[in-house]
Amino acid sequence: ENPERPLVEVKKRDEVLKEQTEREGAEGDLIDAKEAPVNVAERLGYKCVNCGTYSSPRDRVCPKCARPKTAVQGNAAQNPFGDLLGGIFEVTFGQLGGRDRVTTTRRQFGNEEVVVYERAGEMVRVLDQKALEKRREMEKTSPRKVLVPVSRQPFVLATGASETELLGDVRHDPYGGHPQLGTQPYDRVVPGAIHEAHQGVLFIDELPQLGNLQRFILTAMQEKRFPISGRNPQSAGASVRVDNVPCDFIFVGACNIQDLPHILSPLRSRITGSGYEVLVETTMPDTDENRAKMAQFFAQEVAVDKRIPPATIAAILAIIEESKRRARESDKKEKALTLRLRELGGLIRAAGDLAVTERSKVIDADHIKRAIKRSRTIEEQIRERYGSYTAGVGSDISQAQKETSPYHYWNAHQDDDVQGYQ
Repeated sequence: ENPERPLVEVKKRDEVLKEQTEREGAEGDLIDAKEAPVNVAERLGYKCVNCGTYSSPRDRVCPKCARPKTAVQGNAAQNPFGDLLGGIFEVTFGQLGGRDRVTTTRRQFGNEEVVVYERAGEMVRVLDQKALEKRREMEKTSPRKVLVPVSRQPFVLATGASETELLGDVRHDPYGGHPQLGTQPYDRVVPGAIHEAHQGVLFIDELPQLGNLQRFILTAMQEKRFPISGRNPQSAGASVRVDNVPCDFIFVGACNIQDLPHILSPLRSRITGSGYEVLVETTMPDTDENRAKMAQFFAQEVAVDKRIPPATIAAILAIIEESKRRARESDKKEKALTLRLRELGGLIRAAGDLAVTERSKVIDADHIKRAIKRSRTIEEQIRERYGSYTAGVGSDISQAQKETSPYHYWNAHQDDDVQGYQ
């Protein structure tokens, strides 16, 4: 098979859980080193062959008798300097550390079977005949990597995602995927947000910011599969491609009204063909329940800010009245409360800043009243100061700029018949 074209295998939850159970069975049982046979514990380096003391296999010298824990290779009697150096050659050149794995046999229920004992930290791992057979079966399977696990978050937020974050990528290998030095191509594949949202929800705020990436989303929505390939042409993963990667998700996109022209028509066609286009309400009815929710919103803003004091009932009523006014003026709705909560939250924080400045322990209605005047937009402040927005802009430009402005020329020189601006 071509290593540059890894294959995708989709498995159900039951199959994954079954494989996990089989994998746990192939891991064997953990026992204490003292429960293992004596010769096995000595060969693995848990028990000292001289004094019989059990210790960590990382200790090559027995902490009790200060001698090598395992049998030293070679015959010390043949060393002509043994009586002078006290076996230092055997300690230096002999086998001080125990083995990592010992294979032996045992008889169980009248049958003799092969048993493997392995080091597992301070414990010993026992692999019986069944565990060894499962390990052999697992070794026969081709190497693989889990792209999208079964246990994951079903909600994926991809706001502001780049091309690689959204569509996936193949990581660069400085060794070019060398069999011994590098990382194999299948292990460098990284899924994108559209793949992680498989069988879940993909949410993208400010959808028009994606630009041309919207075309890839509509392809993924239609085909429910999207390949993963290297996005950098100068990377070692540029030639790697994984086809038919599933990405069946529920797409939720959001944008402002003025950004609607920047959403691709084919994408909107996919949305209206299998979903809905929803215009969010900007007001809600003026009821007791909704007034209570507005008071709750006030309390939440105070709790989130953590620097402004709590509000009085009069301040909450003042915010509700301001909410009614904004619903009436901005959305032309009577007996309604505004849902433009971002601006309302700024008003609450402005009132809180006034209360903090005056060292007041609470936010009262007077703070709300002054904050309403203080938090007006720049356009409103210009109209109050100069009478109109045009007059405000004209007060800060030079006479030369005024003379070259067609708007100013025709209003300041009404009797002039010069045709220069026609």
